[in-house]
Amino acid sequence: MFQNLSERLESAFKNLKGESRINDLNIANTVKDIRRALIDADVNFKIAKEFTDKVKDKAVGEKVINAISPGQLMVKIVQDELTELMGGTEAAFNVTGNPAVILIAGLQGSGKTTFTGKLASYLKTKKGKSPLVVAADIYRPAAIDQLTVLAEQVGVDIYSERENKDAVAIALNAIKEAKTKNKNVVIIDTAGRLAVDEVMMKEVADIKAAVNPTEILFVVDSMTGQDAVNTAKAFNDRLDFSGVVLTKLDGDTRGGAALSIKYTVNKPIKFVSSGEKLDTLDVFYPERMAQRILGMGDITTLVEKAQAQYDEVQAKKLEKKIRKNQFDFQDFLDQLQQIKKMGNLKDLMGMIPGVGKAIKDVDINDDAFKGIEAIISSMTPHERANPDALTPSRKNRIAKGSGKDIAEVNAFMKQFEQMKQMMKMMNNMPMGGRFPGMRR
Repeated sequence: MFQNLSERLESAFKNLKGESRINDLNIANTVKDIRRALIDADVNFKIAKEFTDKVKDKAVGEKVINAISPGQLMVKIVQDELTELMGGTEAAFNVTGNPAVILIAGLQGSGKTTFTGKLASYLKTKKGKSPLVVAADIYRPAAIDQLTVLAEQVGVDIYSERENKDAVAIALNAIKEAKTKNKNVVIIDTAGRLAVDEVMMKEVADIKAAVNPTEILFVVDSMTGQDAVNTAKAFNDRLDFSGVVLTKLDGDTRGGAALSIKYTVNKPIKFVSSGEKLDTLDVFYPERMAQRILGMGDITTLVEKAQAQYDEVQAKKLEKKIRKNQFDFQDFLDQLQQIKKMGNLKDLMGMIPGVGKAIKDVDINDDAFKGIEAIISSMTPHERANPDALTPSRKNRIAKGSGKDIAEVNAFMKQFEQMKQMMKMMNNMPMGGRFPGMRR
């Protein structure tokens, strides 16, 4: 995500390396390179020029203070302007009402139906809501089937009328159903087209007029760049939607949609989504996205993802075992499962400052832990709890059971033992390996 843009911006900042003061001379090439980077990322020329003009106005004449270099100062100015370009602050998401009605709109293939399932999961697990998803795409039977499968996966109810070809009636009937079943959020998945057309626009506008939605979300495929922005404008002119959802951020996206859409339609990006997994939906934070674009990582989001999987009781038990040097294979397997729940491994590592650039050409597959999981799963409960009990014959059996060579099993055992030794060393450090101020 934004890899090429990040590299181009980093290259632009090198114009200021070693300089003691920002001035007209050394800023000219930097601003020019930033503008080129934005245009190459499929940002409209007018937006790119206005953006760089603001950066130039703020940068020229700024003095370097203390240890801050011109390059660092320019990065801060660009970060602030990127944050402002993408909306400035997190946008509110309104789910009040009895029930709250959320209307989902967008072109076919933008990821509307998948997003509907993700939003239902988000509202249920993180907001404590009881959502009802509505299949209001009367033209594509597969959309009803897809939404049915997604609803089952996240454990929410779905409303559909396969023989009814009146999308407005389906939406109204669904709201009645929600009130009967005490559902406090209704999410309506509408039909999409391959391009904007009058029939499509009229239908979704009619649904809006009939149900008076609390939120209207326009779902856009971020890989379509500037075309997505143009489509958003056409939808907004007709629907006056309340927010944007960017999907497929894990794809080969240049970033034009994320950087341009707020400026063009003056509506905030509310959610971003990547992949097909139903837990890969995030609230959009402009400042955090600006940091990631500039290669600063996103520690705040990483910590939030970790906290979402954090079990305080389990963590205390694990800490006691580590302190007693009793960390075993089952504990290790449990920790792997927690990490996998946090999301795509490469995305997670990219949130650590400095790591994203280092691993940009490294293929990190989500199945990277499968070999280790297979080895541990081939152990008996006794063997998992007692790593020292693994005799050569037991290791041979584990190797056969996991489909691995004995050398791979031995290598994992060695790595596990090294990790335990490191944990033991940390326990012997002052304050048990903790930093001052941390609670025990």
